[in-house]
Amino acid sequence: MQTVIQLDKICKRYGSTVAVDHMSMQVNKGEVFGIVGPNGAGKTTLIEIIEGLRSVDSGEATVLGLDIRKQAQEIKQRIGVLLQATSMPEKAKVHEVLSLFGSLYKKTADPKEISTFLGLEDKQNAYIKSLSGGWKQRVSLALALINDPEILFLDEPSMGLDPNARNEMWEMIHRLKQDGRTIVVTTHYMEEAEHLCDRIAVINRGKLVALDTPQKLIAMLGGTKRISFKNNGKSEQDSFAKLPHVVDVEWGADTIRLQSSLIDETLQALFHLAAAEDWMVSGLRIEDASMNDVFTEMTANGKGIAG
Repeated sequence: MQTVIQLDKICKRYGSTVAVDHMSMQVNKGEVFGIVGPNGAGKTTLIEIIEGLRSVDSGEATVLGLDIRKQAQEIKQRIGVLLQATSMPEKAKVHEVLSLFGSLYKKTADPKEISTFLGLEDKQNAYIKSLSGGWKQRVSLALALINDPEILFLDEPSMGLDPNARNEMWEMIHRLKQDGRTIVVTTHYMEEAEHLCDRIAVINRGKLVALDTPQKLIAMLGGTKRISFKNNGKSEQDSFAKLPHVVDVEWGADTIRLQSSLIDETLQALFHLAAAEDWMVSGLRIEDASMNDVFTEMTANGKGIAG
């Protein structure tokens, strides 16, 4: 399997803060590779290093076989980056923006083919400011594809989109993968990471704490499940946190979710708690673990899961 991004113990500091702490990983050609982590984990710095936008203090890194220190300009010509909608000139038309961004590259794809692929044929004369969030995101994706990149970087591709627009974006990303493109996705939405990515890197406090397929990351939790039920406001949050084998509590106005490593004993204790405090467990659901649970477990207190 061909490696298109190789990082070897890269490190980046800002004063006394270590933003990227001796991180090593590789991205393979043709995969959708996810990078997730809490705010301030180092995701943005890491991506900017890979894109050739930020220097490293130590370590080695190559993108498409090119050294990020010596060949950053060549790397920029061969990658595409999803821009936020606010980066586009609002008073320009779609075809004008495509032409403008295409002029920045030595090699360009056919704007008409990109527009057809993304369903933008009827929007060519529309002004950017007139487009909905979903259509602006499609134009942003078109700009990322204008130089026919070998690696596509998507930063929060579905942020701010309604469910229909989000699903359409996911479908376009799947189609791009089928065309053989390598895609790197950074996202705060664990459902998105689980749905799109072949492998996911979890980053916390500048360190790589886990890297594997979504299925294997979830399996690392060792059979952890979630219990959800109606919040009737009759018990304190601490009461649920103290139940046996509960590793996390999500406290919502309407629903409480408990992450448990031994579901039977947690359920038994939950029913005892309800009986002791004179309330009934209602709306009970039991769900398998998901990437949300993986994220919570691996970023809690800076710990990771070996695998």
